[in-house]
Amino acid sequence: MLTRRGGWELSSSASFCAALLLLHVAVVLPGVVSSQSLKNSNLTATSPWLTLSGGTPLVIAKGGFSGLFPDSSSFSYKFSYVAGSPDTISWCDVRLTKDGNGVCLPDIVLDNCTNIKLVYPEGKMNYIVNGVPTSGWFSVDYDIQNLSQVSLAQAILSRSNKFDASLFPILTVEDLVAQVKPAKLWLNIQHDIFYRQLNLDMRRYLLYLSKHDIPSYVSSPEVGFLSSIVGRFRTSKTKLIFRFLGEDTIEPSTNVTYGSLLKNLTFVKTFASGILIPKYYIWPVTSSGYLESYTSVVMDAHREGLEVFASEFANDALFSYNYSYDPLAEVLSFIDNGIFSVDGVVTDFPITASEAIGCYSHINMSNSDHGKPLIISHNGASGVYPDCTDLSYQQAITDGADYIDCPVQVTKDGILICMSSINLMEVTTVTTSPFSSLLSVIPEIHDGPGIFTFNLTWEEIQKNLKPAISNPEIQYNIYRNPLYKNDGNFMSLGDFLAFGRDKDLSGILISIENAAFLAEKLGYSVTDGVMRALQDSGYSNQTGQEVMILSKNSSVLIKFRQQTKYELVYMVDESISDMVNSSIMDIKQFAHMIAISKQSVYPVSQQFITGQTKLVQKLQSAGFAVYVYLFRNEFVSQPWDFLSDPTVEINMYVQGAAVDGIITEYPGTAAAYRRNTCSKLGDQAPSYMSPVPIGGLLQIMDPQALPPTLAPMPSLHAADVVEPPLPAVSPKPSSFGAGEESGLPPSQPSYGRHLVASIFLSLVMLCGSLLV
Repeated sequence: MLTRRGGWELSSSASFCAALLLLHVAVVLPGVVSSQSLKNSNLTATSPWLTLSGGTPLVIAKGGFSGLFPDSSSFSYKFSYVAGSPDTISWCDVRLTKDGNGVCLPDIVLDNCTNIKLVYPEGKMNYIVNGVPTSGWFSVDYDIQNLSQVSLAQAILSRSNKFDASLFPILTVEDLVAQVKPAKLWLNIQHDIFYRQLNLDMRRYLLYLSKHDIPSYVSSPEVGFLSSIVGRFRTSKTKLIFRFLGEDTIEPSTNVTYGSLLKNLTFVKTFASGILIPKYYIWPVTSSGYLESYTSVVMDAHREGLEVFASEFANDALFSYNYSYDPLAEVLSFIDNGIFSVDGVVTDFPITASEAIGCYSHINMSNSDHGKPLIISHNGASGVYPDCTDLSYQQAITDGADYIDCPVQVTKDGILICMSSINLMEVTTVTTSPFSSLLSVIPEIHDGPGIFTFNLTWEEIQKNLKPAISNPEIQYNIYRNPLYKNDGNFMSLGDFLAFGRDKDLSGILISIENAAFLAEKLGYSVTDGVMRALQDSGYSNQTGQEVMILSKNSSVLIKFRQQTKYELVYMVDESISDMVNSSIMDIKQFAHMIAISKQSVYPVSQQFITGQTKLVQKLQSAGFAVYVYLFRNEFVSQPWDFLSDPTVEINMYVQGAAVDGIITEYPGTAAAYRRNTCSKLGDQAPSYMSPVPIGGLLQIMDPQALPPTLAPMPSLHAADVVEPPLPAVSPKPSSFGAGEESGLPPSQPSYGRHLVASIFLSLVMLCGSLLV
C-alpha cells in the first residue's frame, strides 16, 4: 500500500447576471485574468456546487498519475491515491488481446506506450481502424502470455522516462482491481467496430467482467456500442457515458460528426447518463492561445439530465495563456465559476484537481490578509506582463502581492528607473530602435555585448523603446502572454514610489546592483539617488508601508544601515548548502533578512530533489527572516517531485521548509495558495496538501535509473560576504562626453568604445587572412 505522510512507500436572476458579467470580463477584457476571479458567492442554498446532482465534482485519474509514471502502470494507479484524493476514480483504456482479455493501455497502437518494439521487433502490422489506415504494434496480435513479456513506458517525451526502468507489466482490468483496489473504476472502451472485425467481442467481455468487477462508469465514443449495452446496464450501478471526440470527427456507427451529435443531447440521453467532452468544448481557445467566451454545453446537458465530464487536463500541456501557466486556475474555471460546474474532470495529474476541489473552491476572494508567506513580486507580475511596467505592477497588486519590487538602473541623464536588467537588449525593443548601434562589452556588469540603460536618456527610452516580456523558458518553446508582450509603460523610480503609496501593500522593495561600477566608472551614486528619491516621495517619514532594500553587495546594505532605518535584505546569488557562523555574524551587522535560492533549500539533480539543507532553520535561529527565490509557474522550472504543479512547489517551501516569504513572477498563484481553506487544518489537512516527501521519487526509482550524485554545494564564508566600502563618486573624465560638472553618467564608457573598435579591427584582420 502507498502512504503519503512521512514518505512514499509502495505497499436568483440578479446573482446569475452578476456572475455572467464576471465571466465576460475575465475572458473578453485585455490582459490575463485569474480564473478564480470568476467566482460568485451567491451559490445555491442547498449546495455550493453547480453540478447536476449538487455533489462534489469527481476526479478521474487517466491511467492513474500518468503525468509522472507510465500510463496504466501499477505505480501510476497507486500513486494517484497517494498524491490525490482517496475517492479518486481510476481510469482504464480497455484494449482486447488476441485471446479476448481486457488490458489497460492508453493507445490502440503500442509503439510509444510500451517497449514492444524491442521485445517483438518483427511485429509491426497494418490495420484499418475506424476507416483510417494505421500502422504499428497492436494488442490484438498477442495473447496475454505474449504481452507479459512487454513493459509499459512513458509515452510523452516531455515527461521523465526514469520510471520506465522499473519495467511495469501490462495490467489486465482484473489485475488493476486486485492490485490497486480503486475507490471506483472507469472503463473507457473504444474501437468496438475494429475488434468485431477481428472476431473479438468487447460487449461480451464487458458483460463478463461486470459479473464480478462492477465498473462505476463505462465510456465510449461509439453510439452503437453504448446502445447495445444500455439495456443490460439500465438497472445497474454502472453509468454509461458518451465520449465526444473532435467536433469534425465522424462517429463510426452513425456516420455523423460529433459536433452534430452535440446538438442532439436528447438523443444522447436515450443511451447514456452523461457525456465526456474535451475541455475546449466548454471553454474554447483561439488559435493564438486565449480563451473565448464559455459555451452553454454544460447547462444544456444538465437541462437534459446528463452529467458532464471534461477531459484533457494535463499540468504539462500548453493550455490557455489566461491561466498564466497555473493548472489549478484552469481546473477552478471548470468547477467553481459561479455559473456552472462540470461533474468531473479527467486528468493526468489528479493532485491538482483534488486541491482545486478540496481546498481552493468557494473561497472569499475579497480576503486581502497579508499573512504568511510574504509574497514579493519579481519585476512585478512579470509572468503576465513585461517586467517593471505599470501593467506588471498593477497586476501584482491585483493578484495579492505584499511587496512590489523595483530593480533600479540609471539612465544617461541620471534618472533612476525600474528595469529588470541594466542591459536594454534583454528587456526592451532597443535592438530594433535607432539606438541599436550603441553596442558595447562591459565585463564588469554583463557577460557579452549589451546596450545599457546609461547609454540612453530617460526621454529616449520612453519615446523610442517598448517593453519586451521575459521568456525564461524559451528554449522549450514556452512563451508568456504574447498578445501583450510589448504592452505597458516604463516607470522611473519616482513613478514607482508614487504608484505604490496608495495601494493595498505591506511595502515596496528596491533592489540595487552595480553600485560600485556606477560610482567609480560613471560618477553616479545609486545609493544616494535611491535615498533622495525615498526622502522626496515621503517614504522615509511614513509608517503605513515598509521599505526594503535588497542587494547581493554588503557594501550597499552597510551604507543604508548607516544612513537609514529601512529593512535590509541580503541576497545570496549562488546556491549554497550552508553558511559558516562567521558569515552569519557578518551579515547580522547590516541585514535583517536573507534571500536564498530554491536550490539552497532543496538540492536537485536532473530535476529530482535529492535532499534538504538545514539552511532555513539555521538562519531563522540566528534571527533572520528567510525569503526564497525564484518561483515560476512554468512546469519546466520545477523538479518532478512537485508534479508539474506550482502550488505543490509553494506548499513544499512553506509547509516543508517554513520559509518566511517567496519571491515570485506569478504573485496570483502564491496569493491563491495563501487563501486555501486547508492551510489551517494542521494534521487534519488532506494528504494532497502535505509537503512531498524529500527524495521520495528517488526511493521508488529503479537504482539503475537514479540521477548522478549531486556535487557538494559550497558553504558561504565570511570572505564571500565582506566587501570594501563603496568607492567615492569619481569625476568623469572628459572622454566620457559629458562635462565634469554635470555629475551625469556618460552615453558610453570609453573602454566600451575601444572594445567595439578592437572587435571590428579583429574581424577585418580575420577576413583579410581568409582572402590571402
